[in-house]
Amino acid sequence: MTSDPIPPGPAGVPTTGAAPLATPTVTVATYPEYALAQQAVDFLSDNQFPVEKTSIVGTDLRLVETVLGRMTTVRAALAGAASGAWFGLFIGLFFGIFSNSNWFGLIFLGLLIGGAWGAIFGAIAQAMTGGRRDFTSRSSLQASQYAVVVNADAADNARQLLTRLNWQNSGAS
Repeated sequence: MTSDPIPPGPAGVPTTGAAPLATPTVTVATYPEYALAQQAVDFLSDNQFPVEKTSIVGTDLRLVETVLGRMTTVRAALAGAASGAWFGLFIGLFFGIFSNSNWFGLIFLGLLIGGAWGAIFGAIAQAMTGGRRDFTSRSSLQASQYAVVVNADAADNARQLLTRLNWQNSGAS
């Protein structure tokens, strides 16, 4: 029996066996909101459905950038001062722990120096944009619909349970 110095796998010698196939899945329901898809999977779980065979898949993704407000040099300096103060607090605590002098003074000095440098760098960074991005925003990915996807071998059971959920939600007896 000879041993090959290169191990099998992606970085070494390719294995001779076939790659495992992905389990076929079936979409059993679609919902316009994530909370409804989550409620459906929760209902499946409450009824002893093997939820490890389930996925919630968001489709038709889009990037939405919500504008939060105007960004001025003063506002950038204030934001920089706040983040710099946090960093200064960390450095002040670090020096305060290993110092035998007035550690409240070191913490306060760290806050002041960090806040000042943060304000300076925040203002300079905003001024360097030249007015090309004078607003703050938050980006998020949003899906237009959410599909509850189940392994094919459990799809019929999931459909029956979700039909029962829809009947209960509609108020039918």
